Amino acid sequence: MTEAPDHPNTMGDATEQSGLVPPKRFDIVIGGGGLAGNLMALALSGSLGTDADIAIVDPTSGAQLSAKKRVPTLREDPRCSSIAAGSKALLDAVGVWSAIAQHAQPISRIALTDTALESPVRIPRMEYDNRVEDPFSEDLVPGSYIVPNALMGAAVLDAISQVRSVTRIVARIQAVDVETGGCRLETDAGTITAPLVIAADGARSSLRRAANIRTVVRDHRQCAIVTVVSHSLPHEGVAVQHFLPGGPFAILPLTGNKSCVTWSERAREAARIVALDDHGFHHELERRFGGQLGEITLESGRTTFPLRTQLAHEMIAPRLALIGDAAHAVHPIAGQGLNLAIRDIAALTECVVDGMRVGLDPGDATGLERYQRWRRFDAAMSAMTFAGLNRLFSNDNGLLRSARDFGLGFIDRMPGVKQRLVNEAAGLTGDVPKLLRGELV
Repeated sequence: MTEAPDHPNTMGDATEQSGLVPPKRFDIVIGGGGLAGNLMALALSGSLGTDADIAIVDPTSGAQLSAKKRVPTLREDPRCSSIAAGSKALLDAVGVWSAIAQHAQPISRIALTDTALESPVRIPRMEYDNRVEDPFSEDLVPGSYIVPNALMGAAVLDAISQVRSVTRIVARIQAVDVETGGCRLETDAGTITAPLVIAADGARSSLRRAANIRTVVRDHRQCAIVTVVSHSLPHEGVAVQHFLPGGPFAILPLTGNKSCVTWSERAREAARIVALDDHGFHHELERRFGGQLGEITLESGRTTFPLRTQLAHEMIAPRLALIGDAAHAVHPIAGQGLNLAIRDIAALTECVVDGMRVGLDPGDATGLERYQRWRRFDAAMSAMTFAGLNRLFSNDNGLLRSARDFGLGFIDRMPGVKQRLVNEAAGLTGDVPKLLRGELV
């Protein structure tokens, strides 16, 4: 994998504005200053250099440059993400991976079980090696890593702060009008125009609503509980997914012999568990760990959020492209939410950059339609598959349990099928964008 080359003419302090002298014109405006929006800006600026002026517009204090701000610890922010091998390649290409590599825990193996909590032995129904072939060296490398969100976000912000072609604007987008040759965005800091607007403003995207793009929503009536624990026995890089009637209980290995627990429960039960004191919460965790990692110790507070699947009918509109949760919010059962967003970023970057290099403007319909063709099927199939898997495994129906145990056992005896699943999850199959191969466009 290659690191992003230095671009002396694009480096320097990124600009930030809390007020504008309207109108201000950019080549590309990204609505949303979270991880997806910031990575989108890095990917575009890494390929385009000074050939494009990019703005990130976000109303929150989190949109401000914070390279010098103290990074929240796992105790304060327990959220972690699975980073697939293809996503790691993109982070490497845009110069971020080196800053987080020491905090990234490779997943060596994945074990799946649906054994009852009362069972004295947790028998894996399926277990497989989580390595893929590196496309450059042909060595076997981890198919995925677990990385704390706060550290990853800080590394991306630090990289953004050094790119002069990216302007961060602390403002709220109030209206969007598509005009000849571009979009006109009215914000509470002034007027902005651009040939292309990218919606990276989350599942409740105001930009998506402004474009009248409808969504399909499925409420899972579950909530995710996230916390971090340490344990007396080493995890050896093994990720465990325990399917329980209330939802999957995932133990995701972290560096320092810690694990991030991502735990789905029915909404009412999740509210009860989160409301417990530390002793009661620890007891609930111990029941689910079943002693497999020895004694566990709480290393963080707990955070919770409702779970639902949401899929936009379209990923584009005139002069607009949706990425990440604005296009598809998925159940975390497979840990693929951020990876799907990174695949969007890689594909959209390639479509926009290829178009600009042959003289098209960034928001040309040809490039946007290519992007939608590239990403729509994968996003839709992933959303439906994860929702279906959650429904299949989040129950205690005896007939379904027998059927799924047979299915897992059958796949467990087929190494070729398991390797195919690992390659798919790693983002290395099909028509893979250059950035997911570690190459700048």
